[in-house]
Amino acid sequence: MDEDDAGPKVGSTAGNLLCRLEPTNGGGGVPIFLCAHLDTVPPEGPIEPVLVDGMVTNQEQTILGADNKAAVAAMLDATRRVLEERRPHAGVELVFTPKEEVGLLGAAAFDHTRLAARVGYVYDQAAPIGEVILGAPYSQSMEVRFHGRAAHSGMYPEEGRSAIAAAARAIADLRLGRIDDETTANVGLIEGGTAGNIVPEWCTFLAEARSHDERKLAELVQEMLDAITFAAGVAECDAETTVQKSYRGYRFRRDDLAVRLASTALERSGFAPSYALSGGAADANVFNERGLPCVNLANGMASIHTPDESIAVSDLEDMVEVTLALVDAAREVEAPER
Repeated sequence: MDEDDAGPKVGSTAGNLLCRLEPTNGGGGVPIFLCAHLDTVPPEGPIEPVLVDGMVTNQEQTILGADNKAAVAAMLDATRRVLEERRPHAGVELVFTPKEEVGLLGAAAFDHTRLAARVGYVYDQAAPIGEVILGAPYSQSMEVRFHGRAAHSGMYPEEGRSAIAAAARAIADLRLGRIDDETTANVGLIEGGTAGNIVPEWCTFLAEARSHDERKLAELVQEMLDAITFAAGVAECDAETTVQKSYRGYRFRRDDLAVRLASTALERSGFAPSYALSGGAADANVFNERGLPCVNLANGMASIHTPDESIAVSDLEDMVEVTLALVDAAREVEAPER
């Protein structure tokens, strides 16, 4: 296993970790990679896992970290089994990334050309085992800063121009939440002003928009920009807006190789495959954008990012079996041309 130099670049204490098992069967089959992220959302207290009636939870009132430690555990144990059982395979690579939760930063900094694998899998969907994610959305983030004019709010309020009022009008005019079956928008953070008795000179908010349809996303972002410009004009304020691509979406067909291998592995492990689209992103978005097919599989974790987060021991064990079945299925197929 080796670690790349991505850590300092993405603000992490660790880089991406890569481990490679060389193929054992003379070049047949399709090499695969398994990817999980090492970071969690910030815990608000200690993490003390406890086992109650077959469920792993945190006895403290904060996250468990099953997202994505459950995937790390399943992948490592499956790899142990491959080695101990001398299981034939077409090549298996493990990639463990930092800083996924804050924007897929570790995966984005990883040099995917180092991989010999042709298809990959992440286990980063909080749903019952069997769910195969066929697509994830495109996303753009937006930082908006309103500039107004400060004034004493009691003595000279008419001389002020409230940046907070401008931001409030803009947010009120935005379509937020679920726009349609493919599209969502959100304002997640706002701050501004200096004191309760001063007309606020500035206000900043952070927003995002997501859609499985890239055209819809572009139209929604432009609609949001128009609302911001209008609100700034009404309040006689200035607005500065920075829009950035967060990640690109992707869409698989059920007959794509990566999906077929996943379905075969699930069926062999006793699970009926189901197919869904995700409203969230995972490291799979990064690899798919770079032309390396990567499918996200549900692994049974529940209530992620909350104090109620949990994972069943049986799900951890079952995902080991699914992983081993993936290794077998990949060994058995004919390798496509590169």
